Amino acid sequence: MNKQELSADIVIIGGSLGGCAGALAACKSGCSVILTEETKWIGGQLTNQAVPPDEHRWIEQFGCTRSYRSFRENVRQYYRHHFPLSDKASRAMFLNPGNASVSRISHEPRVALAVLRDMLAPYLHSGKLTLLEETRIKSAETDGDTVIAVEVENLHTQRNFVLIADYFLDATDMGDVLPLANVEYVTGAESQKETGEPHALVGEADPMDMQAITHCFAIDYIEGEDFTIPKPKDYEFWRQYQAPFWPNKQLDWTGVSPVTLDPVTYGFFKEEDKFSLWEYRRLIDQSNFSEGLYGSDISLINWPQNDYWLGPIIDVSEEEKRKHLEGAKQLSLSLLYWMQTEAPRPDGKQGYPGLRLRSDVVGTEDGLAMFPYIRESRRIKAEFTVLEQHVSTAVRGEAGAEVFKDSVGIGSYRIDLHPSTGLRSFIDISSLPFQIPLGSLIPVRVNNLLPACKNLGVTHITNGCYRLHPVEWNIGEVSGYLAAYCLRNQLKPRQVRDDESLLKDFQMLLVSEGIELEWPSIGPV
Repeated sequence: MNKQELSADIVIIGGSLGGCAGALAACKSGCSVILTEETKWIGGQLTNQAVPPDEHRWIEQFGCTRSYRSFRENVRQYYRHHFPLSDKASRAMFLNPGNASVSRISHEPRVALAVLRDMLAPYLHSGKLTLLEETRIKSAETDGDTVIAVEVENLHTQRNFVLIADYFLDATDMGDVLPLANVEYVTGAESQKETGEPHALVGEADPMDMQAITHCFAIDYIEGEDFTIPKPKDYEFWRQYQAPFWPNKQLDWTGVSPVTLDPVTYGFFKEEDKFSLWEYRRLIDQSNFSEGLYGSDISLINWPQNDYWLGPIIDVSEEEKRKHLEGAKQLSLSLLYWMQTEAPRPDGKQGYPGLRLRSDVVGTEDGLAMFPYIRESRRIKAEFTVLEQHVSTAVRGEAGAEVFKDSVGIGSYRIDLHPSTGLRSFIDISSLPFQIPLGSLIPVRVNNLLPACKNLGVTHITNGCYRLHPVEWNIGEVSGYLAAYCLRNQLKPRQVRDDESLLKDFQMLLVSEGIELEWPSIGPV
């Protein structure tokens, strides 16, 4: 089969949120870019995984890059321009389309997709950016410490392309380029003797102990109608399943508090004294729009009940990977079927048959997101690895998070780990607003590949606070600027970090592009 060669200054494998930010930065810097995406939708966790933004409490004022802030404002403008809003919503300075309890700007995946495509449009139209959708990496060619090319395949036509570039960014959600390009990396949970982290594993490391994945889906609710789906094939398994660390069956309104691990009973719709799962990640609050436009709110189901932890999908056989991907789908479908048919209601009845699976919201035929929500990736062995000791409130206290002289961005989120494939429960501990050190973006050996998603130099523990939307965007954006800076000045990334004047010059560039490098004096989360 003939393989077509395509070349650019920078090749970005993975159209994740970080991949999109990296493409924007590189194109803005004057570089030609090829961006690949495995699904039909760029945008990663925001779009093909369908997870609305998880952000810190100061996000409207500071604590993210200028381009991420532009994305957020563009989302609001999209709704203001295209949708008939209620009077209250039209007056809201910080419009939150879904009024979700967990997000200040919860919105539909389709709107995120439209906004990202608009932001990339000048470069796509001019030819500066080439986008290869529904395209997956197959292999990589290296020469010593340099990546020469990668081969990708279109999943529909089976047409293969060889992509050649001076720099490569791995912006996949699972670090898919790393093993193919022989880049040193880590997976799973490190041990305390390796990292000294208080919450790392006692004893030996476990590379297969990774956070749960979740196959998200969107639903609305039409009272009096019956949208019950066919009984999922694994329903009886999930109906009976109870993890050894869980207080009740998986399909139940009872879960655990991530912080205390005490049992907690959730409410579905708004119930007095109970946390509303319906409002948790709601994408559309119908009260934000003109009366009658929406027949119901639309809620995104990414709950403890559909976290899948029965096995990892990274560094396992294709058969094992398919088994667990299907298992995650079956769990989510089983949760929906349980809610439609058996879930206890406050009125004493069982089931909500009026729950309707909204396949249009996620752009698929089966009604589930195009890709599972991936919380944990392969992670490069980096020049510098961020540890729990650098960001933990319990360790650092009033000293604040570790100050990194090579800071290339900032972020804030609790150290939040979901139950894992090692059958361990939540780890959810306070952290301090932190910086992103340049050293965490530089592989220990390879010179021209950079991480642009969740695959930077963090640990199983610190990934828990570096994995959310604004931080991933910052990581991808900086990697795009760094590759362009190195190309323009004929440098290697580690040279930029090691030379004080070069580092300062690069940091000044980032600041000029609206990337914040340090926090004002604020408290822990």
